[in-house]
Amino acid sequence: MTEQVRHTGKLWRWTSPTAPAAWFFITIDGAAGEALSGTALMRRLEKSIGGFGSIKVTASIGDSTFKTSVFPSKSEGWMLPVKAAVRKAEGLAEGDRVEVTLEF
Repeated sequence: MTEQVRHTGKLWRWTSPTAPAAWFFITIDGAAGEALSGTALMRRLEKSIGGFGSIKVTASIGDSTFKTSVFPSKSEGWMLPVKAAVRKAEGLAEGDRVEVTLEF
């Protein structure tokens, strides 16, 4: 069974003092985050959840659709990584509010 949620969140950058690369994420929280958490609980019960507690999703931003995983955040919700190719294709920059549709 596939579920779908929509969410709008800010694109933010994560960097590490020991790694030169930057990763970009959208935090998925609120009702969308709760929907993912419910799915994570069911998958834990089925023992099929991915590494780091991740959930495989298909994400759509604008005209771009890509497969990835969302990861539980230490603070709240889930973290959706946004690939450079998607950011470029959709003209996204750090701090932009982005609408995303997730299928999981």
